[in-house]
Amino acid sequence: MNITVYGIPNCDTVKRARAWLGEHAVAHHFHDFKKAGVPEARLDVWLQAVGWESLLNRKGTTWRKLDAATQATVVDAASARPLMLAQASIVKRPVVEWADGRITVGFDAEDWTAHLASRA
Repeated sequence: MNITVYGIPNCDTVKRARAWLGEHAVAHHFHDFKKAGVPEARLDVWLQAVGWESLLNRKGTTWRKLDAATQATVVDAASARPLMLAQASIVKRPVVEWADGRITVGFDAEDWTAHLASRA
């Protein structure tokens, strides 16, 4: 399978997702936002597929540390995109590109199990 998991290795959700993939013997490639950044071309694909609001992590520390004026400027994909490129931690994790082209954000074991079962 050609699956890519994008995220930050010390993120608890990414850790759970990668452990789940390992437990289910699902081969995947891991793209580390901290080392390799958010890939600009892939971000555009994600924004199209899932929308900027699904990708923007407004619950995380990075968002909360932004001043109110900066937060107020993020109102659409065009304004969220440069922030996501500049601060990888503001992207909700993990972003997964599945072998069939599906893109998901976050980790949901039931959804992932159903998705893999439908591809088997």
